[in-house]
Amino acid sequence: MSVHRIRSGDDTFRAAISAMTAAPLRPEVEWREIPAPSRMAPSTWAATAEIVMGEEELASGRLVVLHDPAGQESWDGTWRMVVLVQAQLEPEFAVESMLGDVAWSWVTESLELHDASARELGCTATRVVSQSYGALAERPSTVDVEMRISWTPEDDQELDLAPHFAAWTAMLAAAGGLPPAPARVAPLAPSHRARAPHDCEDPG
Repeated sequence: MSVHRIRSGDDTFRAAISAMTAAPLRPEVEWREIPAPSRMAPSTWAATAEIVMGEEELASGRLVVLHDPAGQESWDGTWRMVVLVQAQLEPEFAVESMLGDVAWSWVTESLELHDASARELGCTATRVVSQSYGALAERPSTVDVEMRISWTPEDDQELDLAPHFAAWTAMLAAAGGLPPAPARVAPLAPSHRARAPHDCEDPG
């Protein structure tokens, strides 16, 4: 059973997704196709991914690719990438006032690293600090970061979405504490300790 939603006759979308998913990714990425939302655009495709080293999951997220041949004004184009990135960071990040700026740098640097040209780029970064008290005081504090990002590929990359797919996985890797790395390289040690939180939600 197909889990993507493609408008009848939208061969452009089908070809773009096929080429995108055939491109190599860094070895820590484990992704799979999931049911796509039905009301966001005529043609949609979605995937979820995790950054995994050994048996540890460092970050997780979702990607939704939207295509409306008629275009949408808010997109300034006919394609839209909608992304969710989640990770649990070290407790030290609870007092890191610049975490939002750091998260934004993960987005812009990941796009730049993979030459993913984008416009109408937006990001919301949310930090959640959980502190336990009383009978639960022995539980360690946790810091979760959630990033919701969306952008429109530039016109010359509408049929070549592989750089944008790779940029999304690079954002996941950055949130998981891994340094930038091109595809097909040996895994590198995290720069900060992180793991994916539970209950990853849909970015839409």
